[in-house]
Amino acid sequence: MVILWVPLLNIWIISEGLKVPTACRVGYIHLEKSNKFSGKRVLITGASRGLGYICAQYFEKWGAQLVVNGRTQEKLDTLQSGFSKPSQHLMIKADLLDDGEIDSMMNKVNDFMGGIDIVVHTLGGGYGFSDPLLSKKQFQILHALNLGVAAEINRLVVPEMQKRKSGNLIHVCSVASQEATGSVGYNTVKAALAAYVRSLGRELAESEVIATGILPGGFYAPDNVWKRHKVKTPERVQEFIENRLPRKKMGEASEIIPLIALLASRDASMMAGSCVPIDAGEGLAYLSV
Repeated sequence: MVILWVPLLNIWIISEGLKVPTACRVGYIHLEKSNKFSGKRVLITGASRGLGYICAQYFEKWGAQLVVNGRTQEKLDTLQSGFSKPSQHLMIKADLLDDGEIDSMMNKVNDFMGGIDIVVHTLGGGYGFSDPLLSKKQFQILHALNLGVAAEINRLVVPEMQKRKSGNLIHVCSVASQEATGSVGYNTVKAALAAYVRSLGRELAESEVIATGILPGGFYAPDNVWKRHKVKTPERVQEFIENRLPRKKMGEASEIIPLIALLASRDASMMAGSCVPIDAGEGLAYLSV
């Protein structure tokens, strides 16, 4: 797969097997062979499963140096064992809902690679809270999981990025950031995350630190919620596919990677504060954040 920027048309083209004319190879990324991120220092949260797991695999292929966070050591070890140069990357088992764990992780990050160029915030979820009448404590957990952890990490890494006038912060929001398609708690905190990205992106734009978000619909990734539903309640998944997905098939995490590659690069310079839908037509809202 390749992603191609065509300057004269002001568009990106994503395609399988695309042959790229030499004159047009501005912003060209071959997703399997690119060295566009060679030497970049990347922190990925929530990566022992789901989209973060897939992001780590791709950024490693692209030559980045990684610090990967997750809560399950065995899964982190499995991920690292698949890297071409495992010793160049640091895997950190930590529950980031604990503020002390965030501080400890960031100290390890700085000791290991001296700073961060790119943060991919994939940590998040609904925590299984489906009751619409959530308690204050439940909302606090969801807020911390989906927004608070990312905000704290950003608070710690952005000042150095501002000094360098370079840095990319990518946040995984949701189609539920725009419409009431999930549970009350999930919709609420994902909408808040999108508002945070929009607001933060505006504040950081002058310093050339690019804060963005993606608004994915349903997709499969290693041990993510849809993969688990597929095993436990396949009829629910099939109903969702038939009623909500115009393609009549679930998305794959690999289909989201080209957009993340763009947002992690300097080619996203005009996307400060943007939250970009990538839902294969699942969403019903007209306007993006």
